[in-house]
Amino acid sequence: MHHPLGSALRSVLALSCAGSALLAAPFAHAQQTAAPFAGAPAGVETALDEISVAATGVPTPTAQVGSSVTVLTERTLEQQQRRTVPDALQQVPGLNVVQTGGPGGQTSVFIRGANSNHTKVLIDGIDATDPSNGNGSFDFGQLLTDDLARIEVLRGPQSGLYGSDAIGGVVSFTTKRGEGPARALLRLEGGSFGTFNQSGRISGSKNGFDYSVSVSHFRAAATPVTPSSLIVSEGGRPLVRPFLGPRNPNDYENTTVSAKFGYQFADTFRINSVTRFINSRLLLTGDTFDPVTFQSAPSAFRSEAAVQQVFTRNEAEWTPFAGFHNILAINYSNLFNRQQGPLDPLTSPDATTGLGERTRFEYRGDYLLSPGNIVLFGAQRDEESLFTTSPGSVPDSLRAKNGNTAGYGEVQLTPFDRAFLVANLRHDENDQFGPATTFRVAPSYILPFTDTRLKGSVGTGFKAPTLSQLYQSFPAFNFFANPNLKPEESLGYDAGFEQPLGDRVLVGATFYRNDFTNLINTNASFTSNENIGKAVSYGAEAFVSVRFSETLSGRVDYTNTVTKNEITGQKLLRRPRHKGSATASWNPLPGLTFSGTVIVLGSFVDGNRDFSVPRLKNPGFTLVNLAVNYDVSETVSVFGRIDNLFDRRYENPTGFLGPGLAVYGGVRLTSF
Repeated sequence: MHHPLGSALRSVLALSCAGSALLAAPFAHAQQTAAPFAGAPAGVETALDEISVAATGVPTPTAQVGSSVTVLTERTLEQQQRRTVPDALQQVPGLNVVQTGGPGGQTSVFIRGANSNHTKVLIDGIDATDPSNGNGSFDFGQLLTDDLARIEVLRGPQSGLYGSDAIGGVVSFTTKRGEGPARALLRLEGGSFGTFNQSGRISGSKNGFDYSVSVSHFRAAATPVTPSSLIVSEGGRPLVRPFLGPRNPNDYENTTVSAKFGYQFADTFRINSVTRFINSRLLLTGDTFDPVTFQSAPSAFRSEAAVQQVFTRNEAEWTPFAGFHNILAINYSNLFNRQQGPLDPLTSPDATTGLGERTRFEYRGDYLLSPGNIVLFGAQRDEESLFTTSPGSVPDSLRAKNGNTAGYGEVQLTPFDRAFLVANLRHDENDQFGPATTFRVAPSYILPFTDTRLKGSVGTGFKAPTLSQLYQSFPAFNFFANPNLKPEESLGYDAGFEQPLGDRVLVGATFYRNDFTNLINTNASFTSNENIGKAVSYGAEAFVSVRFSETLSGRVDYTNTVTKNEITGQKLLRRPRHKGSATASWNPLPGLTFSGTVIVLGSFVDGNRDFSVPRLKNPGFTLVNLAVNYDVSETVSVFGRIDNLFDRRYENPTGFLGPGLAVYGGVRLTSF
């Protein structure tokens, strides 16, 4: 197979030259402050963590958003020293983050009980899912945080604005933009599990041109991920300590390059470009099947998983007159993966590969009718394709493609004082399965005198069948594609409140429910997929946020999730009933910051590593992480952190050991 990197980069360069890209993407205009917002008094600034872009498509104060949204800012990520996205997302309410071992392991996110492939993922407005993935789930394990300005997690069905995949919610990433005088930053970090990380960034803006280029290198060379209980002898019998067999750790390396450029030609016209390249390699312990003992066990030899991903968005913004903003954009993504192993030097199997490509042509406009009243509208055309190779299979390769055309509209209204409403409607026409229409309505109202905020939303979602489900057959296993599959669907709603208690305390709670229908599952004869699944999830999210003083603040979140497969009557796998998180930040001295995070995950139902035991109880776990940052001077900072302070042994998913106690430290240098 022709190596995809060269063709991918040529496509990126062609798109970059042909178009223009919004630096912050159509759904990511927010900077450190944004003022004024629609309906806000002139000159009033709103902090970044009080803004949601993903919830409405335009920067909106979270106090005016009816949907449930969590924003993790650059400052939060830096204070907590979360270097990978899976680590950062652990604290978000309503989410279960499942990672096969340490850094680089396959990582899935379950939002409010939805499946892991029911999450829409955007990077600077680019649909980041892999068209070559069998079920369409996104692997969060390849994302580093160094170049991220913010992460937004929007919970509940969101297809009315975002289309396919947004059944459970949306995770939107926005990378950093260059501002102010030229600046250079360098960070070096080392620690446990053979960790040695470096990152650098140059950024700035001058005479209408802004730029930000960052390079991050992450290395964790020795992360143990195989539980001792799974290591077996040659005869298939578990070994007794201390005579353990090979226990190869994971070895992960990731290089990420991110670049944003923009140029303001005039007050009414601007072009921008954003590109992200990821190159990673993971050596991991896979499983082998013993035909004599009929047992599956970790292999004595490691396997290799290599990933190369390119994302680019090129866009032009035109504002012909005040209040009318237009965007024309071209997105392109190229995702290549290669799997090989076990790497036995005598009998190594040939590699299997997958290549997914997606191109999107998009128009979006928003018009400010009056302060607090906005109309948003747009149209999209997507073309996606896959090319897979699997030596030894029949057939040993597959090419497939599909397309989708969509149009959508949204209104953001302030019908009267303290009342806010967002409503959207979208219609998709898929080349394979036809039409899908979705909507979302999200009101919010702040009561006078008590300042109680009442909020809620109701919406629908859908997920299109993947190219693999539609076209990829496995005759050797008597399993065949089904080109007649229809989209999976959901109807969800939530209702809640937020109540300030004085100037320093905010409490809130939200009840939610999601009904999933037409889920794609294997049929009774296990020969194909059909739309036969039904499930329900419901529960509540609650929080308390306290600002104890000007230097000390904290927040506690709790999520209760009940799930049920309505065909079998059983709980859904990997959805814990209870989850809690607590975060705190303390600035006792200028330049000195302490932060702490506690993650508590209750028990949940899971299968064992090879699912020979399809249902068992995972006991859950508690993690405590601490971090400290100190600014030695305006240009030099030192930092350190401890992850899993009490060295808890935990598995999520079952059969893959999470990292134990780890200590890290480093230095950050800036040019001013």
